[in-house]
Amino acid sequence: MARPRLHDDALRTRLLEVTSRIVSADGEAAVTVRKVAADAGTSASAVYALLGSREALVEAVSEEGFRRFAEHLAAVGQGEDPGADLRDLGRAYRRFALADPHFYRVMFYRGVTPADRDPAGAVDSPTFTVLHDAVARALPGAPAGHVLSAAVGLWGLVHGLVSLELAGLLPGDEAARTAAFDGAAGTVGSALLRG
Repeated sequence: MARPRLHDDALRTRLLEVTSRIVSADGEAAVTVRKVAADAGTSASAVYALLGSREALVEAVSEEGFRRFAEHLAAVGQGEDPGADLRDLGRAYRRFALADPHFYRVMFYRGVTPADRDPAGAVDSPTFTVLHDAVARALPGAPAGHVLSAAVGLWGLVHGLVSLELAGLLPGDEAARTAAFDGAAGTVGSALLRG
């Protein structure tokens, strides 16, 4: 009879969740293999067996966040109205960040940028490609430079609004914050598309 596998995908997911919470609450420097293992109810050897190192653990948290984020955005799909698709993408961005703030913070606010990540490569990421393609559908025939500028501007707008909300800087209850997000994204987003 084969030995049961102790270090499985469920444990890996738990380690990533725990690490995302530590980084989100206390910063990347607070992550130690021993602390993550203790908080996840496992051993340090399990962390090493599943992820290899502390650095690989933190990088895996960022990758997992982007994987989840890409799935969330891809689920929006395409409808008949490209403008409505863009609004839906913005709302999906916000929903992801509010539902998974720990991963969101690790994805975008890491204290240490991985050495092998080219910041210019962000526009080639699956998450940005979804937005870029939606902007291109909303601006048929627009020059490629204008489409790229509008997509970067919309990303910055939505990211900024979400970051303000996560920091507790948007006033009001959930309904008021949702209305503020939709209003700002609609007004400024339309201006960004027009150029």
